[in-house]
Amino acid sequence: MKAAVLALTAFFFVTAPAHAELTRVEIKTRTDVGDSGYEKIIGTAHFAVDPKDPHNRVIVDVDKAPRNAQGRVEFSADMYILRPKDATRGNGTALIDVLNRGGKPALSGFNRAGGNNDPVTPADLGDAFLMRHGFIVAWVGWEFDVTRSDGMKIHVPAATEGGAPIFGVVRGSATASTRSTELTISDLASYDPVDARAVDSQLTDRATLLAPPVTIPRDRWTLAGHTVTLDSGFEPGHTYELSFRATQPPVVALGFAAFRDFGAWMKFAPDAVASAKRTIAFGSSQSGRFLRDYLYEGFNTDEHDRQVFDGVMPHIAGAARIAFNERWSTPTTLGVYSATAFPFSDAAQRDPVSGAQDGLLAHARARAHQPKIFYTNTPVEYWGTGRVAALIHATPDGAADITPPDNVRIYFLAGTQHAPSRFPPAIANGQQHDNPVDYWWTMRALLLAMNNWITDGTAPPPSAYPMLRDRSLVKATEIAFPAIPTVQSPKHVSGGTRVANPLIAGGAGAGAPLPLLVPQVDADGNEIAGIRLPDVAVPLATYTGWNFRNPKSGASTDLVSLLGSSIPFPATKAARESVHDPRVSIEERYTSRDEYLSKVRAAAADLVKKRYLLADDIDRILKRAADNWDYLHDQHTRSAQEPSGR
Repeated sequence: MKAAVLALTAFFFVTAPAHAELTRVEIKTRTDVGDSGYEKIIGTAHFAVDPKDPHNRVIVDVDKAPRNAQGRVEFSADMYILRPKDATRGNGTALIDVLNRGGKPALSGFNRAGGNNDPVTPADLGDAFLMRHGFIVAWVGWEFDVTRSDGMKIHVPAATEGGAPIFGVVRGSATASTRSTELTISDLASYDPVDARAVDSQLTDRATLLAPPVTIPRDRWTLAGHTVTLDSGFEPGHTYELSFRATQPPVVALGFAAFRDFGAWMKFAPDAVASAKRTIAFGSSQSGRFLRDYLYEGFNTDEHDRQVFDGVMPHIAGAARIAFNERWSTPTTLGVYSATAFPFSDAAQRDPVSGAQDGLLAHARARAHQPKIFYTNTPVEYWGTGRVAALIHATPDGAADITPPDNVRIYFLAGTQHAPSRFPPAIANGQQHDNPVDYWWTMRALLLAMNNWITDGTAPPPSAYPMLRDRSLVKATEIAFPAIPTVQSPKHVSGGTRVANPLIAGGAGAGAPLPLLVPQVDADGNEIAGIRLPDVAVPLATYTGWNFRNPKSGASTDLVSLLGSSIPFPATKAARESVHDPRVSIEERYTSRDEYLSKVRAAAADLVKKRYLLADDIDRILKRAADNWDYLHDQHTRSAQEPSGR
């Protein structure tokens, strides 16, 4: 009863920070997360920004949004904060986690939690890594097209032409995995067609991701909401793009302002419900691309010319950004071959295709108030679907290395995939087992290194990534991947083409091929550069950042978006020789389980010494290594016992 009264009372409690674009906060609930020592504060943040202010003018259509009596554009966003009840337990830093389609990546990642979007008990906080180290952890809605039922979102106004509605064309795509007469284009779920039967709506078909589109005649398909029905059926592996006329375009890039002003409120407002001395922004995948664009668009400086984030960690974003600051944006899309535009690197580079000169941080919008930055990527972002991560540390033509700025570190997580798969791994959408190598142990060490860097200036671990100069980075056609039986060679994979950058005249070479530079591998097919976790340094398998589509789902020469592979070594020399596998067998590498685990421990200890792992996490890394040994041993035993010819 007492908690219910508190929650009800809190709903009406409103703060009004002085001189901030976050104008007020409605706290709907404020409750303890069990006996964790943390409380959660859930509510709504209200904003009002000046559309004429130079810090906001870059927002597309902000000049066409309705204004209040003070000439400001108003909007609101969902807000969620986890903070220590005892301020002395805090470390003074707020980790503001960029929501990924409404979800909270930091909890499942750093905390190894189970994915509950609204923690209720200490168990929902995983192993409470972030809490044990005293971080305030906070989220604010930035994306208008969130569809998950428990997702957080932003509520923005629609643009008009002097009050009259604006009409335009929206586009979204989906890849069919099974043969069916219906396909839902979920990327367009927040837009409605003006006329579902309109003859100018269009549906195109690409047999592979990079094949030229073929227009399907309008009389062969119908549209209901965002679901298309095709009389002849959709082909597995084909990618279909739907376009139709819509109205009332939302001013979506107000999400940049919401994220900026929420961070500024926590850092500068003395009466903020959770205030911090320092701020770190973390974003994973879609939200990592958001952060790269956030910096490029100049939003780390607020309307009062203050630096908002001290540290920024764009994770698994590659060289891509997000198609966000534009009319008819669909930020929920995966951005497959559609999110990478010049510039790619932080430092200014001349684009040999368009002649433009630009850098992510090297222009007037972004030059001031640059944070400390960690870029972390897996091989998926080097290989896969147009992310071309090598271009964050190579010239735009892929011909030479470049040196990152002093405030930037780059870390390559060798032998991992976009998000670690479950263990034991399974074959799902790909031809090989998914890749379960867990890089979050390194991410935990890097988060603490970032906090030390912004707190007391302690230099972080050195960058670790592949380079052209030592041939640890090569063209995809030059990859020395071994000829493993039943494994398709990745040498034919394409980097795709660039998309237009709306902030540069002419789109800066839109449509030009992206050079595909990838990390070189050893005789096992494992990458030789970067941070090599014990799974890779003391391997039982080949771990890649690519996996070709399962033939059952079509387009078997296309990569599965964001997926890697784990390809176990043969158990014995005899098994290796029987299938002509060029990789050394497990029995030839390790005399026993104990020897294997001893080498894993030594590899982990070496990474701790280099500050890429925490000593506290070694036991859990060893546990996974032991489980993996036992799992593969069981698999090999079961296979050997099967009758021949099965």
